[in-house]
Amino acid sequence: MQEFIHVVCPRCSSINRVDALRLLKQPVCGRCSSQLLPGKPLEVDRDQFEKHVMRTDLPVVVDFWAPWCGPCRMMAPAFQEAARRLKASARFLKVNTEKEQGLAARHGIRSIPTVVVFKNGRERGRRSGAMDAGALVRWVGEFVE
Repeated sequence: MQEFIHVVCPRCSSINRVDALRLLKQPVCGRCSSQLLPGKPLEVDRDQFEKHVMRTDLPVVVDFWAPWCGPCRMMAPAFQEAARRLKASARFLKVNTEKEQGLAARHGIRSIPTVVVFKNGRERGRRSGAMDAGALVRWVGEFVE
């Protein structure tokens, strides 16, 4: 029996139904033909955040950060590398807490960087402080089915 999952397009935000067995074969959006799993973090605003967290069946890994934060800038390459390694297993988002203060407050972000994993619209895990790519991959792996 085929299993399908829903993935929000990073470009046009349409919801795509994708055969789970084809996730490694670079599926594209049925509406705009963009790659659905680009293997890099997506910078999102409040509306995009809501759509990805609520409608993507994959775990959604969110880096709450700020441009002035040294540890955030230090962790950015590691977050990007983790997104590349886990591109068929999780969606990686970045939320600039300077621009999206309400979103950060709503999710109780008190220090940055803070990485939160959501699954099926609910928070499943949270870590504060910079991590290297290996630590991120191992930690996110706990939430991947």
